[in-house]
Amino acid sequence: MVKKSLRAIGGSYGIIIPKIYLEEMGINPVLHDVELELKDKILHVKKSEKTDK
Repeated sequence: MVKKSLRAIGGSYGIIIPKIYLEEMGINPVLHDVELELKDKILHVKKSEKTDK
């Protein structure tokens, strides 16, 4: 597990996802969008199957 801090971005917050995690998920941040889902107070991030950029 990697511990990260949240960063203020305008009126929201962001988190830096390590490149190795994106590669394991098959996500290229230039080509793909991601889907976020909250279940039982756990944020799930997955590659969007619907559209690529």
